[in-house]
Amino acid sequence: MSAIIVQELLDKTKDFSLDETLVFLAEKFPEKVIFSTSFGQEDQVITDFIAKSNTDITVFTLDTGRLFQETYDVFHKTLKKYKRPIEVFFPEATAVENLLKTKGPNSFYDSVENRKECCFIRKVVPLRKALAGNSVWITGLRAEQSENRQDLHLFEYDGNFEIIKFNPLLKWTLEEVETYLSENNVPQNALHKQGFVSIGCAPCTRAIFPGEDIRAGRWWWESSHKECGLHSAKKE
Repeated sequence: MSAIIVQELLDKTKDFSLDETLVFLAEKFPEKVIFSTSFGQEDQVITDFIAKSNTDITVFTLDTGRLFQETYDVFHKTLKKYKRPIEVFFPEATAVENLLKTKGPNSFYDSVENRKECCFIRKVVPLRKALAGNSVWITGLRAEQSENRQDLHLFEYDGNFEIIKFNPLLKWTLEEVETYLSENNVPQNALHKQGFVSIGCAPCTRAIFPGEDIRAGRWWWESSHKECGLHSAKKE
């Protein structure tokens, strides 16, 4: 059934602009379309589109408790510019307390398994809570961000979270993203000008060097597929 719905969405929106697709989704799935933002460049583009669409699409973010101050700064600027609420989901306090009590605050540096455990507690569990009861999840994924994202589609069914995923910027280049942000005066994270392309939790993110892969700054000490579990239908 999910495959049929995805194909219907692909067929119906194939000639739609991004603006038209957002309006269409909001009308087809009233109060069931949700957008997750981490306030990165791609997410800020989508936030701008959603604000201009004047739809009931819900915007939310995950506060892991380990974010950069610069991320909070752009969060604040985004609220002031668009005057639209942004829902916030936190990890369960007991789970975080137990993790720190048994493994300490930096266990993610010790192994890929520990890092994924931290990501699961701080990101995946809150995301499940945020997505529950919704029909469409809008993301800022782009194909050129990593090899893992080359085979994504504009619409697809995410079996991990049991929801239809819409990736509106899938074919956008980083240059197109940056041009849009500049031309539309969209708030940006100050870290982008310091070599940070993909920005996550502060202890797990660094600036990238010239010529490095876009995702190289995420969990730079390991050689995994560089995903945290939010956008992988199966475990790495």
